[in-house]
Amino acid sequence: MAETYGYVRVSTKDQNEDRQIIAMEQFGVERKNIFLDKQSGKDFNRPRYRRMIKSIREGDVVVIKSIDRLGRSYEEILEQWRLITKQKKAAVVVLDMPLLDTRQSRSLIGTLIADLVLQLLSYVAQTEREFIRQRQAEGIAAAKKRGVRFGAQPKQRPENFGECLAAWKNGAISAREAGRRLHVSHKTFLRWAQEETQNMLCMD
Repeated sequence: MAETYGYVRVSTKDQNEDRQIIAMEQFGVERKNIFLDKQSGKDFNRPRYRRMIKSIREGDVVVIKSIDRLGRSYEEILEQWRLITKQKKAAVVVLDMPLLDTRQSRSLIGTLIADLVLQLLSYVAQTEREFIRQRQAEGIAAAKKRGVRFGAQPKQRPENFGECLAAWKNGAISAREAGRRLHVSHKTFLRWAQEETQNMLCMD
């Protein structure tokens, strides 16, 4: 007897998969047949996806919410689509795009229409991701020009840094002792000392 499987993917562990799972259950997929991965679609090293693929038999149905659940690039989506429909000989249903339902028609025209729609949607999905990355890069570049800093902020130097620096320069204490007094590593102290020297040279 043919089985109906649902595949759900969210990009991070913080994202909620409930919307996709509810859509699967409304379609009629049993909870035991819903496979969930919580990681990026940048590759297909996904344990639950691989388990689902191994479970698929000819005549089964695979349900996904949207086409980009299969992958993050045009080539990957087409490859997985062909794996399911051609090699496994199963049907695919994309809930967000009724035209992508290979149960409805296995005629030459029906297959041709599905393939054309699939290629178009896969291309659009990849293009949208590239536009998002481009806008993010442009936004970061613009923010940097405005002086916005990204990443961890540099550690503030303690009030007694000048005193320790002078003692170290005079040979009264070692770099390790200076770091201990400042509650930082000796490497951090030496970096601060180097930055201080460079600042003094720039002022001369």
